[in-house]
Amino acid sequence: MFKTILNIIPRTWLIKISFWVKPIIAWYLKGNKYTDPIDGRSFRKFLPYGYGKQRNNALSPSTLSLERHRLMWLFLKDETDFFTSKKTLNVLHIAPEQCFLNIFRKQKNLSYITSDLESPIADVKADICNLPFKENEFDVIFCNHVLEHIPDDKKAMQELYRVLKKGGFGIFQIPQDLSRATTLEDNSITDKKERAKIFGQYDHVRVYGRDYFDRLRNVGFKVEEIDYTKKIAPEKLERFCLMKGEILPVCFK
Repeated sequence: MFKTILNIIPRTWLIKISFWVKPIIAWYLKGNKYTDPIDGRSFRKFLPYGYGKQRNNALSPSTLSLERHRLMWLFLKDETDFFTSKKTLNVLHIAPEQCFLNIFRKQKNLSYITSDLESPIADVKADICNLPFKENEFDVIFCNHVLEHIPDDKKAMQELYRVLKKGGFGIFQIPQDLSRATTLEDNSITDKKERAKIFGQYDHVRVYGRDYFDRLRNVGFKVEEIDYTKKIAPEKLERFCLMKGEILPVCFK
C-alpha cells in the first residue's frame, strides 16, 4: 500500500508533504541502513529525488533533507561554533529550507531572520538584489540553490557581501558542474523545455562551472572551496547518503 503511495507522489511535491503523510512514510521506511544526521533517525532507505533524472536515496523521509543539507549540517556542527556560540549570532537565511527552519528558529544563540521574494514561510519578503538590511548586519548568511535562479547574480552577491559583518561567514551552495571551467549562460534561451535540458531546470538561468568561486571573490569575499566529504569516513558518507566530492563554498568577509 505505502509503496503504491510513494510511487504516485510527484517528486516535486515531496517538500510540500502534509504533516500527516510525512510521518506515515517515515514509519514505513524505518530501518537501520541510512541515518539522517540532522535528527538522528534511521531508515532502511531514503526517497529518490531529482529534477528529471532521479537520485536514489537522496531525500530523508523525516526532515526532507537532501545530500547538500546533510553535508552543510555536519560542517556547521563539527567545524564551526554555529550551534555552540556563547554570543548571539545574527543569521540571515535566504530561501530557508524546511529541514533547517524550525531547528534554527528554536536555537537560543541565534537571532534568526529568513527572507525570500515569494516564499510564504519567510519572515521578510525581499529581492536578493535589493535587501532591506543594513551594512555589516549579519554574522552568518545562508543562501543555498538560489543564485542559479537570479539573472543578475553579481548584484545578488554584492548584496550578500554588503550585509555580512566583517569576520562573518556565509555558505552559498549552488548546483555546479565541476567539469566545466566557466559558467554557461545564454539569455536567448527562453523555452522552458530547452532551459531544463541545458541548465538542468526550467527556472535556472545558468550552469555554474569552477569559476563560481572567483565570481564570489570578485565582489570581495574570501572563499574556501571545501570538499568536506574528504573529512568524513567512507562508511558515514554511505550511511548519511552524502554526495562524495560535493564542494561547500564557504565565504568570509
